[in-house]
Amino acid sequence: MGEQLTILDTMFLELEQVDETAHMHIGAALIFDELPSGGAPDIDELREYMGARIGLLPRFAQQLSAPAAGPLTWLTWERTPDFDISAHLRHASLPAPGGERELQEWLGDFWSHRLDRHRPLWEIVLLDGLEGGRWAMATKTHHCLVDGVGALDLGKVLLDETPDAQPLPEQPLEPVHGENGGGRSWFSPGLAIRGARAGLSALTHPRDSIERIVAAAEVIVKEEIIAAPESSLNRPTSGTRHYATVRLSLDDVNATRERLGGTINDMVLALCAGGLRHLLESRGEHVEGVLRAQVPVNIRTADGRDLGNEITSLFIELPVGEPDTLRRYRRVVDNAEHLKASSQGAGGSTIAKIADLAPPLAGELLARSMFGTTRMFNLTITNVPGPPDKRYAFGAPLVEVLPLVPLFTGHTVGVAAVSYAGQMVFGINADRVAAPDVAVLAEGIERSFAELSAPVPAD
Repeated sequence: MGEQLTILDTMFLELEQVDETAHMHIGAALIFDELPSGGAPDIDELREYMGARIGLLPRFAQQLSAPAAGPLTWLTWERTPDFDISAHLRHASLPAPGGERELQEWLGDFWSHRLDRHRPLWEIVLLDGLEGGRWAMATKTHHCLVDGVGALDLGKVLLDETPDAQPLPEQPLEPVHGENGGGRSWFSPGLAIRGARAGLSALTHPRDSIERIVAAAEVIVKEEIIAAPESSLNRPTSGTRHYATVRLSLDDVNATRERLGGTINDMVLALCAGGLRHLLESRGEHVEGVLRAQVPVNIRTADGRDLGNEITSLFIELPVGEPDTLRRYRRVVDNAEHLKASSQGAGGSTIAKIADLAPPLAGELLARSMFGTTRMFNLTITNVPGPPDKRYAFGAPLVEVLPLVPLFTGHTVGVAAVSYAGQMVFGINADRVAAPDVAVLAEGIERSFAELSAPVPAD
């Protein structure tokens, strides 16, 4: 039998099952300069390149044991018989002139379509025709397979640290043993092992266990009873997406952060708060109070799984009603400090660990409770730090990374920020019908940074 999905992995499948307009894949567009010899690689070269590396990513040659979990049956990852990597790699060209507008339109359409659950849950498109001879690898990977930090870790396998790196020797896949099953019974050896581990932890650290259970209850009570504010950000979605980006110099971001205090995460949240205020004002809404953002937090350890989800969530208030940019920033910093000192993060992860000992039905209930409605939060904002130095493929430098965060049920806008090689890129994913004004949010983020980074006038 293959490896069993965790409750967090299962939740991202359940979220698609309860809402046909929700697409629970993450992704990125990796933009490269032209090859040293000019132009872009062809699709056969990409298939050979990926074929040599797929053995380092065995999960990418595995599929779900069934398209959906049953109430008492866990899904497992099973090796795909007759795995064909070419089915996951295809070629496309941007229409002329291949600029930012054409790229964003293409990405919005690409990320509007779900992955097929009857085969490994990933896809890469070799995209050429970009201005200046550039080309891209556009990726789409289901969230049940990998989280945002894990996706960046995959770059260590898919990308090279130098332009003249030697080709990797082919990494063979393990042979298939037996036929894929329909899943694993809830009451299984895996459950006993997880329960034993939980019991051992409770015996050796009883006070810590009690505190974490109390923290879990606080998340449920506070966040379910005190619902997120109503907002035009939360409407029924259409299933079609469009995309916008904001690019900032990481040096400029760091210089502003050092002058004002706070962290890079604080800066990302404050800029989004300013952008959201600008968006809501443009819609003619009376902007006051706060919005609540769901912020994924990496809890992956050095000995953790390479793939799958190792995250919890924090829910932070964004003071969109504050008209002064600097005061808004300082309120974000204060809110974040208060949240870090609270038990909310521990509570969120404890909820998932408790549910991991229950049947898969708990995954559906937890998914509906935390992510399947708009009660908990208004939008998702995530920030993932990438490598500070350039990476390469086929000897061509990776110029920038354009990230994607999925939209949960009733959430029309999501923002992902990624830093890489001296640049920070905000990728804004929005529902094409319910949030047609995605460019206004991008403009608001840029405006907020311009205001924060402006020189302080002399007395």
